[in-house]
Amino acid sequence: MLLAACSTGKVSDEVAHKHPVGLFSTLPIYWGEGDMAAILDGSNRSDWVRDLIEQRFDIEPLDTVEPDAIDGLDRIIMAQPRPLAPSENVALDNWVRAGGRLLIFADPLLTRHSDFALGDRRRPQDVVLLSPILTRWGLELRFDDAQPSEERLISVSGNQYPVNLAGQFVATGDGKCTISGAGLFAWCSVGDGRVTLMADAAILDSEETAATSAQRQVLLATLIGDALN
Repeated sequence: MLLAACSTGKVSDEVAHKHPVGLFSTLPIYWGEGDMAAILDGSNRSDWVRDLIEQRFDIEPLDTVEPDAIDGLDRIIMAQPRPLAPSENVALDNWVRAGGRLLIFADPLLTRHSDFALGDRRRPQDVVLLSPILTRWGLELRFDDAQPSEERLISVSGNQYPVNLAGQFVATGDGKCTISGAGLFAWCSVGDGRVTLMADAAILDSEETAATSAQRQVLLATLIGDALN
């Protein structure tokens, strides 16, 4: 379950060696959304989410979750990932069942601004497509198109989480999942591992609307710590 958010987004216990965490995402968290020249010369602006994760972990960017890419990792963050190939679904499920800890941000209708137009392959995944593996874990991701189309706050375990056109997780089948926050969060025991899922990705945005930047940092740091420790 989620822990109460601390008063700062920074991790208080510094360690000499940071644990590795895989990052599999179409969002510009690791490389940013600048052009290739800016990335190569280092002028591309670092995303605040990357900075926050790197306070505790060494990020290993992933472009696949096939076995040869994720073997050796025991923690992975998936943020608005691309659709998985059948072999990736199998590999990820096996990885979790062997004891992996996985945090997923699965947004059914991404509202984050992108400099790239619709249809551009460099644009983040607008609609998450993870039904095969969610079904395997006993979950379904639903979307209510009648909800308000602006960022708002949802209270979960005493914390106020920013969401914008969020989805809703529903437990199905024989999965071992706990649902909270009117479906915003799901926690699943899968074999020897566990999966924490959030049905929205607005918490990863940089715009200060319903939640300030400082609030997002606190909430995200707490969520990552709870899911991956």
